Amino acid sequence: MKVTFERVIPNEKSSFRTIHNNSPISEFKWEYHYHPEIELVCVISGSGTRHVGYHKSNYTNGDLILIGSNIPHSGFGLNSTDPHEEIVLQFSEEILQFPQQEVEARSIKNLLELSKYGIHFHHKIKKVMLPKLKLMLESEGYKRYLILLEILFELSKCKDYDLLNKEIMPYTIISKNKTRLENIFTYVEHNYDKEINIEDVAKLANLTLPAFCNFFKKATQITFTEFVNRYRINKACLLMVQDKSISECCYSCGFNNVTYFNRMFKKYTEKTPSEFIKNYSHNKVSV
Repeated sequence: MKVTFERVIPNEKSSFRTIHNNSPISEFKWEYHYHPEIELVCVISGSGTRHVGYHKSNYTNGDLILIGSNIPHSGFGLNSTDPHEEIVLQFSEEILQFPQQEVEARSIKNLLELSKYGIHFHHKIKKVMLPKLKLMLESEGYKRYLILLEILFELSKCKDYDLLNKEIMPYTIISKNKTRLENIFTYVEHNYDKEINIEDVAKLANLTLPAFCNFFKKATQITFTEFVNRYRINKACLLMVQDKSISECCYSCGFNNVTYFNRMFKKYTEKTPSEFIKNYSHNKVSV
C-alpha cells in the first residue's frame, strides 16, 4: 500500500476542485494519500472502506466524510464494488477567510478544526446535503462558491456526526517514514491470510524488534498486532457481505481459531459475526 502526496489543482475559473466520480472502480487508484486541501467526500450509495488517519472501517449505503488538511486517507472506492458514485469537494482553508466580527463564520472555523480528526456525518445529514452537492456540479463561478459556503455552514450547525480519530495524525509521520511504512503495509496486505511473524516484519523494516514495536506504535498509535487484527477483521467483513460463512471468513483472513476470531470481531466491530450478517442484510450495519 503506497502513501503518496496528491497535488490538487482547482477547476478552471474556480478557487476549489469539484469531482464527480461515477466510472468503474477499476479505473481509479484508491491509494493512501494526503494533501493540504480540506476534502468533503459524499459517496452517493454503495459500500466500501473508509480509511482516514488512524481510523479504518467499512461503510454501507453511502457515506459523508469531512477530512482535514494533510490528514492521510484512502479513496472511498477502496474495497467497493460497481456501481460506485461519489461527489468530492477539495478546497483550501485560505479561500474561507472571514472578518473577525463575522460571528456566523465562527462555526465554520470550528468545523474545520474538527475536520482534523475526520468527521463522519450520519446518513440523514448526507441525504439533506446531497441535493446541494448535485447542484454544485451544475453551477459555475461565484454561485459554486456560495453553495460551498452554504454546505459548510449547514454542516457546522449539525450535531449528528462522529469523530473518526481520537488524535490528529501529523502527516509528517507518514512523509518522513513513507518507504518504511509502505513496506510494512504492503507486507500485511500480501500476507494477512497467513501467519505473520513480527520478527520478520521488524527485519523488513531494518529495525530490531523493540525498535520496530516503538516505531510502529508511534507512527500509527496502535501496536503491530492490533493493526494486523484490525486489517484481518476488515477483510472478514468484506467477505461476509459476499455471503461467505463465518468459518470461511475466519480461516481466509489468517485466524486459526473461530472462538478467537469471534472475540476479535466483537472487539473491533462491537457486533458478533452473526449480528453483523443480520444487520448488513437490513443495511443498518456501521462497522
